[in-house]
Amino acid sequence: MEKFIIAGDIGGTKTLVALFSSAHGPHRPLVEKEYRSARYDSLDDILAEFADDLDHPIGDASFGVAGPVHNNQVDVTNLPWEIQARRLSQVLGGAIVTLLNDLESIAYSIPNLLPEDYVVLKQGDEDEHGAIAIVAPGTGLGEAYLVWNGQRYMPLASEGGHTDFAPATPLELELLAYLMPRLGHVSYERVCSGVGIPNIYEFLRDKGGYDEPQWLAAELASEQDRTPVIVRRALDDSAEICVKTLNLFISILGSEAGNLVLQAMATGGVYLAGGIPPRIIDKLQSALFLEAFTRKGRLSDVLHRVPVRVIVNRKAALFGAAPTRRRHGSGALSPAVCRAAPARGPCCTHFGLLRSTWHRGSRRSIAVTAPPFTADRGRAIVGRAAGAGRGATPARL
Repeated sequence: MEKFIIAGDIGGTKTLVALFSSAHGPHRPLVEKEYRSARYDSLDDILAEFADDLDHPIGDASFGVAGPVHNNQVDVTNLPWEIQARRLSQVLGGAIVTLLNDLESIAYSIPNLLPEDYVVLKQGDEDEHGAIAIVAPGTGLGEAYLVWNGQRYMPLASEGGHTDFAPATPLELELLAYLMPRLGHVSYERVCSGVGIPNIYEFLRDKGGYDEPQWLAAELASEQDRTPVIVRRALDDSAEICVKTLNLFISILGSEAGNLVLQAMATGGVYLAGGIPPRIIDKLQSALFLEAFTRKGRLSDVLHRVPVRVIVNRKAALFGAAPTRRRHGSGALSPAVCRAAPARGPCCTHFGLLRSTWHRGSRRSIAVTAPPFTADRGRAIVGRAAGAGRGATPARL
């Protein structure tokens, strides 16, 4: 009997959970549901509700979580949740459970993105096997990398969003001086995320000389989450203070994305992910982002050559977490290989995986079954895909 797969993208605002089968792959979930995270006391409660509606045996589950994962457990950064793989396994009837950092999930998805899954902000001279940087402002700020190991890309999770905010302009210096007495440690997440946008707004209201209209103050007071209001009013140009808030956010985002390129020499490109960038594409395409991105003094020329893309497929982290795409211990294929595969095709589901997981309370290594892989088989798969007209040049497997 086939056992099915559950994958989830666990964020501070929303949680996506889906049911997959090996036959259909990660782009075609059998069931998919979205939950408002704050309405639940734990991920256990969400999964119990999700599983109650299923009539499928669950063999494997994998979840990308906004927070640092240690020993297959994690305290969610922007939720009062402690998630333990062992406990989730019990909720799911003994299923094998793996926890990933949410940016690691997104990183796993990147080599398999299709052209409709992203928007190009800036063309560049892409290094085929260069490191790739991911920066994802959503409720919080996530950062990760993909690095080439000679055969495939390996995701490297990080908590770079919690590094010290480094102002790049006089206005940003004033912002830091405003926030330090209030927050103590001012990280990039405090100024470049959903939780950070209200901090910028308050700075411009209190110190920046921008008036807060009474109607806007009333609207903000009526909302538990002020960020969507600020962004919406910036996009419809109905409140100057909101426009200036979003502009400053975009400038900080561009500067930090450029920092990531230099830290890892990410000549393979930068991907903007998370909930905010897809909503502000038009603003990101203005000069603000790219000026901040390339403003790196003697190394500005490096940034001018690096391509920048925005992931617009909101399910990227979900199918990156799906075990049918998991490559723990073996990494992700080259973008050239995966983009050569047929649309929504099985490219990366052909490779066996090895990962460390919890199963019925015991930690051990589990080999996830997949069709046997050999170099000849891999070349045959990619050769057939390339012959189908995708037009990419496969990397050597």
